[in-house]
Amino acid sequence: MFARVPNPIPARMKGLNRAEICDTNFIEFVNALGQGPASGPQDGAPVLPGSALDAQGFRELFESQLISRHLDLMARVLRVQNKVFYTIGSSGHEGNAMVARATRHTDPAFLHYRSGGFMAERFRKLPGMDPVMDSALSFAASKDDPASGGRHKVWGSKPLWVLPQTSTIASHLPKALGTAMAIEAGKRLGHGLPIPDDSIAICSFGDASANHATAQTAFNAAAWSSFQKLPAPVLFVCEDNGIGISVKTPEGWIGESFRHRPGLDYLQADGLDLANGYADVQRAVAHCRRTRRPTFLHLRTTRLMGHAGTDFEIEWRALEELCAVEAGDPLLRSAQIAVTSGLMDKAEVLALYEHTRKRCFAAAEDADQRPRLTALADVVAPLAPYTPDKVQAEAQRDDYGDRRLQVFGAASSLPEKQPPKHLAIQINQALHDLFAKYPETLLFGEDVAQKGGVYTVTKGLQKAFGPRRVFNTLLDETMILGMAQGFANMGMLPVPEIQYLAYLHNAADQVRGEACSLQFFSNDQYRNPMLIRIAGLGYQKGFGGHFHNDNSITAIRDIPGLVVGCPTRGDDAAGMLRTLAALARVDGRVCVFLEPIALYMTKDLYEPGDGQWLFPYPAPGQAVALGEGRVYGEGHRDLVIVTYGNGVPMALRAARTIGQAQGWKVKVVDLRWLVPLNAAYIAEQTRGAKRVIVLDEGRHSAGVGEGVVTALVEAGLGDVPMRRVTGADTYTPLAGAALLVLPGDADVVAAAAQLA
Repeated sequence: MFARVPNPIPARMKGLNRAEICDTNFIEFVNALGQGPASGPQDGAPVLPGSALDAQGFRELFESQLISRHLDLMARVLRVQNKVFYTIGSSGHEGNAMVARATRHTDPAFLHYRSGGFMAERFRKLPGMDPVMDSALSFAASKDDPASGGRHKVWGSKPLWVLPQTSTIASHLPKALGTAMAIEAGKRLGHGLPIPDDSIAICSFGDASANHATAQTAFNAAAWSSFQKLPAPVLFVCEDNGIGISVKTPEGWIGESFRHRPGLDYLQADGLDLANGYADVQRAVAHCRRTRRPTFLHLRTTRLMGHAGTDFEIEWRALEELCAVEAGDPLLRSAQIAVTSGLMDKAEVLALYEHTRKRCFAAAEDADQRPRLTALADVVAPLAPYTPDKVQAEAQRDDYGDRRLQVFGAASSLPEKQPPKHLAIQINQALHDLFAKYPETLLFGEDVAQKGGVYTVTKGLQKAFGPRRVFNTLLDETMILGMAQGFANMGMLPVPEIQYLAYLHNAADQVRGEACSLQFFSNDQYRNPMLIRIAGLGYQKGFGGHFHNDNSITAIRDIPGLVVGCPTRGDDAAGMLRTLAALARVDGRVCVFLEPIALYMTKDLYEPGDGQWLFPYPAPGQAVALGEGRVYGEGHRDLVIVTYGNGVPMALRAARTIGQAQGWKVKVVDLRWLVPLNAAYIAEQTRGAKRVIVLDEGRHSAGVGEGVVTALVEAGLGDVPMRRVTGADTYTPLAGAALLVLPGDADVVAAAAQLA
């Protein structure tokens, strides 16, 4: 190990910030080094005896380390001048450049925010790319930033297969593992992958993040896969600097926690020493690529300059401790290797150091002169792309007739030739149709395979399309949605199932913080096309309580870029599924299909046996356009009831009673699409109405109904007599008590009486 600096902080420097101290330390340390041999190792020769790193490799890694360091120093200086807008740095983690060198630019990377060294080194993989300018543009939030278009400082690059992350606290681990699993699944399916077949997924994170529940989800799922001999070539890189913001990781905790974990192959490397650490990094990468097993690389790092520019460590951390940390600066060790090996002399090291500083500051000043986002339209442009003509054409495309016949049998067996059916069967038929139309479609979740789902909605899919396209997962919603993102990254169309709406909340951040944000933070260079099926809403009979009768979609109503459709009847379900799949395929959208459980098997509307909630299956070529609702009682104006899901048959029954009691002609509007709400459509359907009831089975607070009322008021219809009929602000109890907190037919009739 190299000689430590015993006291790198002269008394005159104790009032300076830690960035200045680290900068000065490096210069003073290099000046204090002895002279190395006159001629150093030649390119191709080890930089030090016994090292796996040759002279050229060391020089390039050292340059990458210096780029990363000076980007950090530049950010600290220019942030106070309002030219840079991000100061969480990579100082002390520059050894992650070794991981970039040992891997390929086609290995998808999901990176920790301290990955400046990794990025600088990966930029070498393709000619003509500039890590300094590209990074400076991102720091400056410039529109010219090739990663995010000025929306955030991210480590990302489309040509380098670095998928942008924002402030990741383990939320990227499930999708990294999902991507690794998708690489293997794609090969088994014969799907043309966008990367080489032997690629691995790389995922870096800190020691503090390793404790996060989302990280543990990924580790467990990786081990679960290994236990079943399922390949999952993910390289988990834990960059252990011993601290999370100000909370120290117990010494030895990461090693003790992961060294003997079944299903994870544990290796370690010294990220503070390029010459000694590189062989171990190579070994970990080669092991992961060869064995296709989840591999945990425990990379020793340190953290310099605090968590971010606003973290004044001297206020809460002992000066002696800071001195010891700064003495372990990996750049000091790299400089020592360069000089003592004879590869560079002191003057060359310092010249390279200062040249890199000038390069980073010049790039930053250039970036500061570039345009920034100044218009809302530009900010949101990549968030929710929608090309309606292309989506509609794709949804109505019906050129897969031969495959349909293989799935359904003879022409007389096609679903559109069958008698009218209820919702569950028609969703099942529509899924068979989608699988025939899109060979890259996969459906997975809990109990979806042999059992066909707890409500048999996916029955027969595995038999028809095989276990590689329809399969069960472990009981973990976070990982289900992480896998979906992985399959989407590899060009497939995932259809994950969340068994009940209540259980989505366990994993909502995989939609909110990860899947839906990717298009936004990558400036639409990366997309997460997927169609998430969720069984939910209330009114289940004989089986319920809160977790099986959850009637609230508030958690997904405000997720930017998400699309949520909710069918009420089978023919609508088929048409909406076609549109949702087309939205995913054409525009890369993340879509949710919310299936009302209580309507799955519903056949009757008014009286038992009337069969009025059975409908013919729509043949391919028919689809329900995004935002287009369904109207019952077109032209009626005495009362308009706006609703969705279970509220539609409820409103129709109430309308008949209201008509008999009041003599009114009632229109019922089924929204069908809940996110985004089509405010123009809502206003169009209610304009001219004498009265309006907004029927929302969700809770009184923060439900869909609030959005409907807002749309009416903003359209100038606030003077129309109006009532809202909703559920109560409570959890749903078991058995008959559930009906006390959910709206019923009588509540709608009573609201109409109040409007009379």
